[in-house]
Amino acid sequence: MPHYKPTSRRTFLQQTTLATFSGLLGTEIAFAEHIFEGWTPLALTDLGDPFSLKGKHKDLVVLNDKPINAEVPPHLLNDKITPTDKLFVRNNGIPPIEVDTKNWTLTIEGEAAKQKVVLTLADLKSKFKHYTYQLTLECGGNGRSEFNPPAKGNQWTTGAVGSPKWTGVKLKEVLEYVGINANAIYIGYYGKDTHLSGDPKKVVISRGVPINKALEEESLIAWAMNGEDLPLQNGYPLRLVFSDVPASTSGKWLYKIVVRDRVHDGPKMTGQSYRVPCEPVAAGSTVADEKMCIIEDMPVKSLITYPKTGAVITLGRTLDISGQAWAGKLAIKEMHCSIDYGATWQKCTLDAPANRYAWQHWSAKLSFPQKGYYEIWARATDGNSEMQPMVLPGWNPRGYLNNACHRIAVMVK
Repeated sequence: MPHYKPTSRRTFLQQTTLATFSGLLGTEIAFAEHIFEGWTPLALTDLGDPFSLKGKHKDLVVLNDKPINAEVPPHLLNDKITPTDKLFVRNNGIPPIEVDTKNWTLTIEGEAAKQKVVLTLADLKSKFKHYTYQLTLECGGNGRSEFNPPAKGNQWTTGAVGSPKWTGVKLKEVLEYVGINANAIYIGYYGKDTHLSGDPKKVVISRGVPINKALEEESLIAWAMNGEDLPLQNGYPLRLVFSDVPASTSGKWLYKIVVRDRVHDGPKMTGQSYRVPCEPVAAGSTVADEKMCIIEDMPVKSLITYPKTGAVITLGRTLDISGQAWAGKLAIKEMHCSIDYGATWQKCTLDAPANRYAWQHWSAKLSFPQKGYYEIWARATDGNSEMQPMVLPGWNPRGYLNNACHRIAVMVK
């Protein structure tokens, strides 16, 4: 029988992709030299595609497919509690395909831990009290697309944020159960995601938070979102949840926590990752690593979530608008909107937060004096009277912490 020679029109899988599939399957792929672009192993289809957004809203915008990163258009974020299918996805590697919850364990150890403890999922659920909080997660790079010169990374617009309800146990109570020494400074996490190279020895990301953040009442080890198991892409079966810090600290597919006697130094904790210049710099500047400071709190911010930009209304009718606002550990004190590019501002109705770290829903009714094109701008003010800037805030090399006023376009006919 003659040897089959594929047509030249086919593009064959790169070695890195083949290595990734081999790593996921746990064995080499026979006849791999014949496989072309677009092929996915049937075995992985049966297990669940690690690059799939199955279960997520169809209108999520994919910024990167391997690893999968997807944001939510602002008009899908109008719910007071973010639905599970509308929470953004930010991955650095490949989620675990086969999850054995009966044998999943969480190890707590480290230089500043009094002992090493291994807990099963059943242990976590039976030994500790359960808590549910609405907690806002936001990627540190949310809004990166507006920076100029452009910053490296996923070009998030406004949709790398959400505020679902999370259920789990307090990290504080687990750490107290293990025992932490007086020299504890930071905690770090490790998850079971796999490096894109397929190398199981490479750690994809291992970030952390200061010990005082780890010990806050609302810092959770969570297994559920909105009363159901976590989605695979959001960390199933176990993850950390911290608000008021970049969402990358909320480690997914959690299997180990280390209690450190120093600032955690895992991948994406050093260099310039999730850091901004300690002092303001000119746009386009090169900043030395030692002059970059870790992001340990997020700025005041808001979104217009209704109507969708491009809305058309009839002159003489009022327009109902609404949105969300958040400011980390602080509550939003006031919310305003403008239809004249910030010359005047109208105060909005503002809901109280469900608990600390939950975002706050706001609403207003707007009238327009004449026909034409308008922009609606939104501006939040936090409990310390810090308000969002009307224009892009200070440039930084990685495009973090953009909290400029959100705006939408409206046509009045």
